Amino acid sequence: MSRAFVGEHESWGDPAYRISLPPRDDPGFDAAAAEAILEAARAGQTGSAEMATGYYWGEPRLFGEVRAILEKARAANDERLVELCERYLQV
Repeated sequence: MSRAFVGEHESWGDPAYRISLPPRDDPGFDAAAAEAILEAARAGQTGSAEMATGYYWGEPRLFGEVRAILEKARAANDERLVELCERYLQV
């Protein structure tokens, strides 16, 4: 996990940080996992999202989903989400 997304006083995963995901066998799970990881990174809760999704920051399996989120973030002028997506993809 990148230290850039871990709060200085954060332990790995805050049990109070809630993430809603579909079942793992749902075809939309990876898309939801990518979104959860990026939004958790925005909130300084990357570890929580990693625990909830089972994916670590930078997991190549989610690159396609993150690229789709990146395009939407660019269209919405969401600079922080664009930055997070680019860091995830290491563009």
